[in-house]
Amino acid sequence: MTAFTETTCPYCGVGCGIRVDQQGAVQGDKRHPANRGALCVKGTALTESQRLPSRLLYPRLKGKEVDWPAAIEHIALRLNDIIEQHGPEAVAFYGSGQMLTEDYYVANKLMKGFIGSANIDTNSRLCMSSAVAAHQYAFGEDAVPACYDDIDEAELVVIAGANTAWTHPVLFRRLEAARAAKPRQQWIVIDPRATATARQADLHLAITPGSDLALFNGLARYLLEQGAIDRDFVTRHVAGLDELRQQLSAPEFAPEQVADTTGLSLERLLHFYRLFQAHPQTLTLFCMGINQSLQGTHNAGAIINCHLLTGRIGKPGAAPFSLTGQPNAMGGREVGGLANQLAAHMDFAPANRDRVARFWGTERLAQGPGHKAMDMMAALERGEIKALWVMGTNPAVSLPDSARARRALARCELLIVSDISPATDTARLADVLLPAAGWGEKDGTVTNSTRIISRQRPFRAAPGAAKPDWWALCRVARAMGFTGAFDFDSPAAIFREHAALSGFENRGERLFNLGALGTLSDADYDALRPLSWPLAGQHGGPVRLFADGRFATADGRARLRTAAPQAGPGTRALLLNTGRLRDQWHTMSRTGHVARLMAAATEPRAHLHPDTLARLGLGQNDLLALSNARASILVRPVADDDMAREQVFVPMHWSGEFSAGGRVNDLTEARGCALSGQPAFKQSQVQASPVRPGWQASWIASEAPASLPAWWSRRPLSRGECWSLAGLEGSAEELRAGLTVTDSWLDWPLPQGRLLIRLTAGKVNALLLQGLSPWHIDAEPLAALLDAPLQPSLLLTRLGLALAGNSRLVCSCWSVSEAQIQRTIEQHDLTTLAQLQQQLKCGTRCGSCVPELKQILVACRSQTRETST
Repeated sequence: MTAFTETTCPYCGVGCGIRVDQQGAVQGDKRHPANRGALCVKGTALTESQRLPSRLLYPRLKGKEVDWPAAIEHIALRLNDIIEQHGPEAVAFYGSGQMLTEDYYVANKLMKGFIGSANIDTNSRLCMSSAVAAHQYAFGEDAVPACYDDIDEAELVVIAGANTAWTHPVLFRRLEAARAAKPRQQWIVIDPRATATARQADLHLAITPGSDLALFNGLARYLLEQGAIDRDFVTRHVAGLDELRQQLSAPEFAPEQVADTTGLSLERLLHFYRLFQAHPQTLTLFCMGINQSLQGTHNAGAIINCHLLTGRIGKPGAAPFSLTGQPNAMGGREVGGLANQLAAHMDFAPANRDRVARFWGTERLAQGPGHKAMDMMAALERGEIKALWVMGTNPAVSLPDSARARRALARCELLIVSDISPATDTARLADVLLPAAGWGEKDGTVTNSTRIISRQRPFRAAPGAAKPDWWALCRVARAMGFTGAFDFDSPAAIFREHAALSGFENRGERLFNLGALGTLSDADYDALRPLSWPLAGQHGGPVRLFADGRFATADGRARLRTAAPQAGPGTRALLLNTGRLRDQWHTMSRTGHVARLMAAATEPRAHLHPDTLARLGLGQNDLLALSNARASILVRPVADDDMAREQVFVPMHWSGEFSAGGRVNDLTEARGCALSGQPAFKQSQVQASPVRPGWQASWIASEAPASLPAWWSRRPLSRGECWSLAGLEGSAEELRAGLTVTDSWLDWPLPQGRLLIRLTAGKVNALLLQGLSPWHIDAEPLAALLDAPLQPSLLLTRLGLALAGNSRLVCSCWSVSEAQIQRTIEQHDLTTLAQLQQQLKCGTRCGSCVPELKQILVACRSQTRETST
C-alpha cells in the first residue's frame, strides 16, 4: 500500500488538502473540507515547482557562504547594537502569508514582546487588511462569518472585485457544481473587466473602477427605502441604524446618482438591487478589487452593512465572505502578524498589553502599533529604520511604488532576507541571506479563508542547511539574550503556547480561542485533522459564525459602518488596473521556472481595448511604454475586447528576475486606505505611448545571452530557456557580433531574418533567431534541438513549426493551445464541453481552464453561425 503524507497547498487562501506519495507526486485530499480532492493547475504543478534552478542552500554574509553560527552571531550582534544606539523602533520585520503560524508566532513574540517594537507587518497588509479592519469594526473581531458550505446553500452569489475563476479556481469549481445542482442559483459579478468569472455570470456589472462604495451604499439606501430590511434582527442585534439612514439620505446615494458614478444604466443598477432584495440566501464573495482601494475598509463595510440590514449573516447561504489571497494570511492575523495587532486577536488596549506581557513574562512589550508596510518603507527611506528582516516575500517588487521600495531597501544598514531563492529582487539587495525551508520541508499549521486550521507536514528533508523560519528566529532571539522565552524545540511546542495564549484569561470576549489545544501532545499535533475555530472542546466548532446574533463587541451588537462619500475620480488619464494570472504566484519566485505554468503568458503584457490600441497607433510588433511621475515600464500590448477603453490591465507577477521593465508596481502609488493601510493598487493613472524596437530577436539556450539589450523577458521551456530581446538602440548586427564573437556558428538565412546556431562538438548549444517578433514565435520546437546533433531535415521541420506561430496555452495540465482547441471544434463540429474534453483532454485534470474552454466554444459557435448566414 502506498504511503501518503497529508498536507496543504501553499498557494491561495482556499487551503486545499493535498496527499503526497513517496515519489513526491501530489493529488487532492478527498477528505479535506476545503477542496474535497480538487486541485488547481498550480497545485497539480507543485512537484515541478519544487525543482528550483537556484535554491538558496547555505547562509550568505555579504555574498559569501558562512555557517549558521556565524550568521546568527552577526545578526544578533548587529541587532543589539542598532537597538542600543537607536532604540527598538529602528528594527523591523516584514513577513508573509507563506509563513506557517508557528513561524509567525515566534516572529511576533520576538519583535513585540522582547525587542519591544511593533514594527512587524506582513504582505497580508497588501491583500486583506481592509477586510480585517471592516470585520473588527462591524463584528468586534477579525472573524469571517461564512463557510464553504454556504456556496451550496446560496440562491444568489455576488462576486465583487474578484476573478475567482483564476484566483481561487477550486472555489470556482465548487461554485459551478453548486449552480449545476441548484439551477435557480444566480451569479452577479461586479468587475470593471469582463473576466473569466464575469463571463459566467447571469449579470455582469462593469462598474467604473473605484466606484464599489457608491454601488453598495446605494444598495443599502435602496433596501431601507423599500422596507426590505430585517427589522427584528436589526433591532436586537445591530447598532447604528438611525445614523446610517440619515447619512444615506444624501443625494449622492440616490439611484440616479449612483448609476452615474458607477457608469451603469439605471435599469441595470436597479436590476441588481432588486435581485439582492429578492433573495434572502445571498452570499457576497469579495476580494482584492474591494480591499485594494483608497476606501477599502469602507468598501468592505458597505457590503457588510447590506448583510446586517437584511439579517443575512450566520445563516446557511447568507453571509459577507472575504476571500483570502494567501495560504496563511489568517494564521498570521491570529498571532498578531500585523503591525496594529498585538497577539491572539488582541489590540493594544492597556488590559491586553498587561495580559500578554504577563503571559510572555516580559517587561519590554511594545506599547502601541508599529509601522504598516508602506509606512515601514517610508521610515526605511528616511533612515529611521536601520535593520529589516524580510521573510518569505519580495517587497522590492510587490510593494506599491516598488522602485522607491528598492531604493529604501538598498540603503538599509542591515537587510536580512530569509527565502528559498537567492535570485529575487529583494534577495539581491540583502546583507544577510538565510536559507529557509520550503513547502514540503516545513512543519506547522495554516488557517484558510474559513477559519479551518490544517497541518502542513514535511515529506522531504530540507536541502543543504535550509532551516524553518521559527528555528532561525529562535536562535537569533537566544543569541540576543532572550533565552528562556525562545527555547522551543518543535512546531508542536510553539503551537501549544500559541493556543494557550488565545485562551489565557479569555472568558468568551474573544471568539478566537484555541485554549483547548494548549496541552496537545506531540503525537496529537502530528495527527491533527482540519478543524475550525471557535472550538467546542477538542472536536472543532461551528463552521458558521453569529448564528445566534451575538457578536464579539462589548454589547454583543454588530455595528453598521458610516456611509462615507465616494472618492473623486481624479483626472481622465488611462486608469491602471493590476491583478493575477491564473497560472502564476506572486512575483513568480515559486512558479516562474515551471515551463507549463509560464506558457500561458510568456512575457509582461498590457491588456487594452482594440480601440485604445488604434488610438495610440500601436502596431503588432510594437512595445508599449506606460509611465507616470514615479516610473516607466515597457510591456507588450494585447488587444482585449473585455477592457474598457479608458483602462489598462497589467498582471502584477513580473519581476526583475524574469523581465526588464515589467514591474508594474513601479507605477502604483504608495497610498491607500487610511483606516487599514492597504495600498490602492487598482487606482493609479498612467500615460501610454508606442515604442518601436529597432530590432528584435529570440535567444534559445540553457544559459543567458552574454549581453542583454534594454528590453528583455525570459521564460523556461521544456528544455532550456527562451529570452525575448528587443533593441531600442543599436542594431541587430551589433547584437549578433556581441553574441557570436566566440564558438562555432551556423548562419541560416530566412525570408524575414536569420537563424544562427551555435555548435559545440557537433551538437546544438544555442539558437539566435533574428528579425522576427519574439512573441510570434513558438520557441518549444527549436528548444527541442538543444544538446542534440544538428540534422538539417529535423531543423527544417522544427523551424517550420516555430515560425507557424505561437498560440496561447489554455490548458496547462495537458499543454493544449487556443489554436488546437479552435481547430478541433471546427474540424469535428463540436458543440459541448464534454465533446471537446473527449477529443483533447483539456479541462479534465484540475479544471482551471474550464471557464475559458466554455468561452472559446461560445465564440466558435457564434463565428460558425455568422459564417453560415
